[in-house]
Amino acid sequence: MINVRALALTTGIFGALTMFFLAWWLILIGDTQGPQIIFERIYPGFTITPMGSLIGAFWGFIDWGIAGAIFAWIYNWLNCYFKK
Repeated sequence: MINVRALALTTGIFGALTMFFLAWWLILIGDTQGPQIIFERIYPGFTITPMGSLIGAFWGFIDWGIAGAIFAWIYNWLNCYFKK
């Protein structure tokens, strides 16, 4: 059994850090055109700016946290279902 809260928190933190460092990486290399436009369309307020990196971290925490919780819940449900 997977602890749903623990996995949701872990994936949420990972998602927040990923979005934060993605924005800063693109700021530092000066690449303002390309794949980040997809993230700007998906996550309202996310831009390749210092403030946008914080907004992206918030969205990453929420989005990845929910995904981690859903994954853990489905895993636990299937684990219980097939143990019978």
